[in-house]
Amino acid sequence: MSIKIIYLIRHGETDYNKQGIVQGSGIDAELNETGHAQAAAFYHAYKGVKFDKIYTSALIRTQQSVQKFLEMEIPHEIYSGLNEISWGSKEGRIPNTNDDYYYNKLIQSWARGETHVQVEDGESPEDVATRQKEAMNAILANQQEKTILIAMHGRAIRILLTQLLNYPLSDMDLFEHQNLCLYKLSYHYSLNKFELLVANDTKHLSLVNI
Repeated sequence: MSIKIIYLIRHGETDYNKQGIVQGSGIDAELNETGHAQAAAFYHAYKGVKFDKIYTSALIRTQQSVQKFLEMEIPHEIYSGLNEISWGSKEGRIPNTNDDYYYNKLIQSWARGETHVQVEDGESPEDVATRQKEAMNAILANQQEKTILIAMHGRAIRILLTQLLNYPLSDMDLFEHQNLCLYKLSYHYSLNKFELLVANDTKHLSLVNI
């Protein structure tokens, strides 16, 4: 039975994360000092894994999060379909009271099943899911890659996991995440089925002072 093992991580911390500022796909922020330390900790913990390939979004923070693996000359492919959701006109702004109310109302509507609702000038979860499907179909097409590493983003990971694990898209907030957390899954080709092995694991972050 052909099986693919998927290590799925969220990028390390950026200054936007630290300050509570929405990034989305329109802000190409680099990792801050803590983010680089988180990336180093993940590398230290998993450098012994023989990754056949690394996949990242088109945003620099995901690529910096796996830089030490890339320096091992592991093949790397970039998919913009793995990018974070576009938060539209809200990106790059320190949230105020009105913004907090807007986000809460929006996320509540998604939880009610209204996942077609788009962010103002941005995307809906269904928009993100559509582009993710195309990216994941391409990633899964290569059965020779037995173990892969994918670096993505918080909201995008939530959306992706609902698809892979056959949850309603409205349940996306069940999947918690932290900067440089790990989700590990297996994909059984003959069954066309994913299995969740590890969820929101951050034990590796205790290996260094952050």
